Amino acid sequence: MSHAPLIIELFTEELPPKALKKFGQSFSENIEQSLNAQGLLDSSSVTTSYATPRRLAVHLSDVLAKAPNRQVKEKLLPVAIALDADGKATAPLLKKLAALGHPDISLDQLEKQGSDKAETFYLNVEVTGQTLAAGLQVALEQAIAKLPIPKLMRYQIAPGTAQVKDVEFVRPAHGLVAMHGTEIINIEALGLKAHNTTLGHRFLSKGTLTIKHADDYAKTLETSGKVIASYNNRLEKIRESLLKASNGHSVLMPESLLEEVCSLVEWPVVYTCEFEKEFLEVPQECLILTMQTNQKYFAMTDKNGKLVNQFLIVSNIETSTPEAIISGNERVVRPRLADAKFFYEQDRKKTLFERTALLSKVVYHNKLGTQLERTERVAKIAEVIGNELKKHQNSIDVSLAVRAAQLAKADLLTDMVGEFPELQGIMGRYYALNDKEHPDVAAACMEHYAPRFAGDALPVTDTGTILALADKLETLVGIWGIGLAPTGEK
Repeated sequence: MSHAPLIIELFTEELPPKALKKFGQSFSENIEQSLNAQGLLDSSSVTTSYATPRRLAVHLSDVLAKAPNRQVKEKLLPVAIALDADGKATAPLLKKLAALGHPDISLDQLEKQGSDKAETFYLNVEVTGQTLAAGLQVALEQAIAKLPIPKLMRYQIAPGTAQVKDVEFVRPAHGLVAMHGTEIINIEALGLKAHNTTLGHRFLSKGTLTIKHADDYAKTLETSGKVIASYNNRLEKIRESLLKASNGHSVLMPESLLEEVCSLVEWPVVYTCEFEKEFLEVPQECLILTMQTNQKYFAMTDKNGKLVNQFLIVSNIETSTPEAIISGNERVVRPRLADAKFFYEQDRKKTLFERTALLSKVVYHNKLGTQLERTERVAKIAEVIGNELKKHQNSIDVSLAVRAAQLAKADLLTDMVGEFPELQGIMGRYYALNDKEHPDVAAACMEHYAPRFAGDALPVTDTGTILALADKLETLVGIWGIGLAPTGEK
């Protein structure tokens, strides 16, 4: 056949979920680039990437069985370097020719261009087109080598013989599919030989799946294997299912959480769970964060943005009787929410002001002192800024800015922020309000971190604005003062 679709699948044990999206993109892009460089892709070829927790795959349309012959012209070396005193090829020239795949070519087959010292040898030959089997072998090896794997796993296999072989990959690989149309391509990788069979969902599949044609891959996996092979299609299925199950509530679904959950399931099904209403007494940011971070659950809020005592889970199991799945997840989340409630109750037993003295035991920087010393510097800067602004706006209360500076970092010593550092500032505001501090002081405990990045919201209150300026100025002066000026990279 002149050209046909191609499917390549590497079937593995569960891949790291946070890296799956990158693995899938890298695998498909590198195979496409390699085949294209070898002249094995028609100009109309389209690449489709697949990635599930247990497989990396790529489908390419219009792949040639054999690349056409092509003329290759490569600049080699200046004649003065390429030839020795006797007019024979030097080692650098021989090495260059070997690297280009033509170690046996004779000098009279090389072209000369230029004159005198600028005279240069060129290689000008017709290269026989690569077969798909040979080209795909190279492409697959390159794609595996270029996967952004932070740490390789070493394991042993016995590929049909008594001899044990060591293999290194991100996770043990158990199957390789390589099909050009209806034909199996004879290639190998990670000690595996290519076949036309794969496995579907670990529990819902009908067993071993035979891929009869490269174009049947995704459909066969979905209908017989209960696997949505496309990462993007699976992600959108999860998003749509969450919205459908929301029952009029707003679903909190940050893209990072959606992607991580998408990397954990092959056949996503959404179920609704509940927790006790008493937990809603805890600041909702704490409950949301513990559900998202620890359990990979999707919290929901009402039309007023207030957390409700229901949450959504994305399961890898489809069943008409999901009661055990639902109750199991409700049972698992309860201790997490109870921990958050306990932290919140314990933290409120000591005021933020009572905690400030303990900042003397927290090192800010070994050249800039403790957090307490930094707090004192920020308070002085805030007082100066406040007094200057008060000359133009008499309503500004400088004492509030100083008070906020004294309290703003105290929440770093609370159990809640110790468990969830992302809540610093947010919990400071809650605890300041609990301590009956002025509302603007409480707001500044959170607002002084703003803006956290370009385009972020700015502080709303005058107190928060003054403290944010003071906090950032102290940081900048301190960093330059000890010779750690920012660079273009950090």
